[in-house]
Amino acid sequence: MRYQIAIIGGGPGGYVAAIRAAQLGAKVAVIEQEALGGTCLNRGCIPTKALLAGAALVKGIQGAAAFGIDVKDYRVDYARLAARKDAVVKQLTQGIAYLFKKNKVDHIKGRGFLKGPGQVEVATAEGTVENIEAENIILATGSEPALIAALGYNGSTVVTSTEALAWTEVPAELLIIGGGVIGCEFATLFATMGSKVTIVEMMPTILPMIDSEISRRFSMILKKAGVEIKTKAQITAVQEEGGRVQATLAGGQTIAADKVLISIGRQFNTRDLGLEEAGIALGPKGEIIVDEYMRTSVPGIYAIGDVTNKIQLAHVASAQGLAAVETIMGRPTKVNYDAVPSCIYTLPEIAGVGLTREAAEERGLKVKVGKFPFLASGKALCSGETEGMVKIIAEAESDRVVGVFIMGPHATELIAEGTLAVNRGITATELAATIHAHPTLAEAVMEAAEAVHGMSIHS
Repeated sequence: MRYQIAIIGGGPGGYVAAIRAAQLGAKVAVIEQEALGGTCLNRGCIPTKALLAGAALVKGIQGAAAFGIDVKDYRVDYARLAARKDAVVKQLTQGIAYLFKKNKVDHIKGRGFLKGPGQVEVATAEGTVENIEAENIILATGSEPALIAALGYNGSTVVTSTEALAWTEVPAELLIIGGGVIGCEFATLFATMGSKVTIVEMMPTILPMIDSEISRRFSMILKKAGVEIKTKAQITAVQEEGGRVQATLAGGQTIAADKVLISIGRQFNTRDLGLEEAGIALGPKGEIIVDEYMRTSVPGIYAIGDVTNKIQLAHVASAQGLAAVETIMGRPTKVNYDAVPSCIYTLPEIAGVGLTREAAEERGLKVKVGKFPFLASGKALCSGETEGMVKIIAEAESDRVVGVFIMGPHATELIAEGTLAVNRGITATELAATIHAHPTLAEAVMEAAEAVHGMSIHS
């Protein structure tokens, strides 16, 4: 079989690239051994958000009395919530299959292996081997949860996010190893559902990659919700005893739990793909080295998504996929990594784009900061969601917005405006002068922009 573009991997990078390539007139095949949609759709972004939507509803019920609404004897049937999650995932995977059919993209179910430039061997689900010729190949094989032997992973009581998403019961006591995005989202979910949750994080703070002020404030919110947080702590051993798990910290302290969730990051799916045989250069962590147009060291072979070790986010993989395809089709395109929004679906939500104050100053930029609390937002007060704030970082000399960080209601939606501002080089003055509807949560972005120059009306 011959194609203009063959893509190994059907996740948010691979399937988006395939559809765009077909729209541009290319004959395309996607080689994927599992369900279309990759980790994000099947074992990550979508199922966790479907479960967290249930947690948000529970939190709303718990706060209903403040609105004069009495809810008595409500009960969470977690198995039904999990079944709803599965239904959402199934609907979306079927949607991708429909889009492939609509755009005439061939889905070859199996595991792809590079045989050299222009050559892919596929071990199909039926046990046969197919050889594909392609003018261009895009590697989009993604990543999987990282594991350390000492943490005692067994897939039942000591698990990764993949197994945790398949649970149909809420654990009474849950230990989460790693206080990053995945760890904090699961802590939010299960603490809201009634679990006694403990987070152990090696770094000085949880969510060390976000704005430090927001990280500190969110840590306080988790603790208020009953989550115990141990930072600057390292687990040296995990053992199962009598159906429960006991973890030992470096100082000798032990923590007992019904389940342990390992969320210490992800590792690249670059093994057993034939990369070395094909002559593709790899980085020190096993990532595929690409240039700004997603080209590898071998002409005609591209790589996108987590395997490139740029920013491990689904929407980055999609953007890289579009850039690779546009480049293949004669319209060289780059990805602007300085304007990538990141979203954390905790309660409240957290989102950010661009440079934190510390990162900007490390680049030698002099900055001004504007902040606006949701406590001063009329819409936030009406909805009873006043925790958090909008924080804008602007370059002092040019007034250009270089960073926007939000913790609060619908932060993951509000960040789109901040992303546009950072991407297009909009100034704080221009953002502040843009009329925002009232009453809306988005007014907080406008007010934070005004606050950059000390001109916020409501704070």
